[in-house]
Amino acid sequence: MPLGQDGPSWKKRIEDIQRIYDFRDVLGTGAFSEVVLAEEKATQKLVAIKCIAKKALEGKETSIENEIAVLHKIKHPNIVALDDIYESGTHLYLIMQLVSGELFDRIVEKGFYTERDASALIRQILDAVKYLHDMGIVHRDLKPENLLYYSMDEDSKIMISDFGLSKIEGCGSVMSTACGTPGYVAPEVLAQKPYSKAVDCWSIGVIAYILLCGYPPFYDENDAKLFEQILQAEYEFDSPYWDDISDSAKDFIQHLMEKDPGKRFTCEQALQHPWIAGDTALDKNIHQSVSEQIKKNFAKSKWKQAFNATAVVRHMRKLQLGTSQDIPGQTTPTTSNEPPSWGLCPRPLPTPLPSLHAWPGTAPHPQPQHVQGQFSKWMFLFYCL
Repeated sequence: MPLGQDGPSWKKRIEDIQRIYDFRDVLGTGAFSEVVLAEEKATQKLVAIKCIAKKALEGKETSIENEIAVLHKIKHPNIVALDDIYESGTHLYLIMQLVSGELFDRIVEKGFYTERDASALIRQILDAVKYLHDMGIVHRDLKPENLLYYSMDEDSKIMISDFGLSKIEGCGSVMSTACGTPGYVAPEVLAQKPYSKAVDCWSIGVIAYILLCGYPPFYDENDAKLFEQILQAEYEFDSPYWDDISDSAKDFIQHLMEKDPGKRFTCEQALQHPWIAGDTALDKNIHQSVSEQIKKNFAKSKWKQAFNATAVVRHMRKLQLGTSQDIPGQTTPTTSNEPPSWGLCPRPLPTPLPSLHAWPGTAPHPQPQHVQGQFSKWMFLFYCL
């Protein structure tokens, strides 16, 4: 059934979306979609609008309708909200909560960063992912790039974004489509075995590892060797980077990065671990070591931008100054011609990636490519490009 014909009631029909929203800046473009910064005329509220060409979705109508219907129901303080959905004759418009502030940027900018800070971040992620799992939703692509701060406030909450690879568990509670980013995917995914929501818990373990040392647990220039490391769950707590990290933190990570998904901690179990629920997370400042490693190993990736923070900040300053003139020193972001990252059988990325650049005097790890898999009827580009 074509989109828009006897469709669900949660969609609002509109011929011209710009009657309601003023489009300000293009935040990013994808294969058949564009995300724009927009201002709601009635409230002056800033939002992000994902504009999706319906012509490109032909043949996938049912799966897309179902996926959006479920995502529309997600309401959690640590998950980027899908506020509204409009449909015209040619496009779907997903009205999304506007967030900004990348996780790694905030850590590097801090002057003080501890295990306790990392524990607080992981607690929020666990709580949000548990909520998804309770709804039968598996994210399948959890990684630092998909974790954004809600605001620029020092105590801002963290938000999970990017549901491009999310899937609703069926009656069997197992899936088999290979997808995700290799450095963060669980061994059973790479082994192309049936898997469940436990894959998200593995990814949270990888994120916790990185938050405490600044580098990934698995790395090799050779993809085959990298995959073998993950398949065997071969990782270490290297000295001197882990010397000042508590045994409790290491134990927490080991329970999440457990090779056997049946023995791996669930989100509920992880939330009860002393490093999360107790007071075993140390207060020692580990900022210098962690931030140095982040700079070395996680150079900014420009080929995937769900949001262009520069555009958002520039527009916010315009509003504050009450002028339509650009702020001196601010430049308008250009549309990238580099390939997007998305959930529908992603194309191979160029080698080397044009955006892969190191901080001065450092050598970055290569940006991991997406594992390609068959199209899943539940896949949908919600928040990625």
